[in-house]
Amino acid sequence: MLFIGIDPGLNRTGIGLISSENNVVKYVAHKLVKTDSKAELVDRLKQIVEGVTEFVDIHKPEYAAIEDIFFSTNARSALLLGQTRGAIIAALVLKNVRVKEYTALQIKKAISGYGRADKEQVRKMVELHLNLISIDKKIPLDITDALACALCLSYHATSYMISNKLI
Repeated sequence: MLFIGIDPGLNRTGIGLISSENNVVKYVAHKLVKTDSKAELVDRLKQIVEGVTEFVDIHKPEYAAIEDIFFSTNARSALLLGQTRGAIIAALVLKNVRVKEYTALQIKKAISGYGRADKEQVRKMVELHLNLISIDKKIPLDITDALACALCLSYHATSYMISNKLI
């Protein structure tokens, strides 16, 4: 099975893809979608949706996990992130990809065993889980966060599997 993980952001959206067969997870691909902060919101959302759609068209994942908004101190940032997440979820659903949402706490706990792990701890655990150290030691945090999201979904998938359908 192919699992796509997405770390949504209006400036930088990380996309990571893993495969999972017989409880063995493997890195497949990743992409970072960057937008111009001076561009209009709708143009930035369009660029993100196009990046996600292109990635899905190429790799054809069955399931997706996207990081959920848990807490934000800035209402405007939370609103923009919510719009970004909504656009990404709509793009995935239109491509018939099943979507599951996880909080950062759930993702960190699944990957590192500690829900309050920092980004560097998550990066190291993702590298260990997927043996990425030999691929690229400078993987952006947006990508390792996306891969962590995909790993979280793959680890939880057996709990949700009924007749090969993730619910």
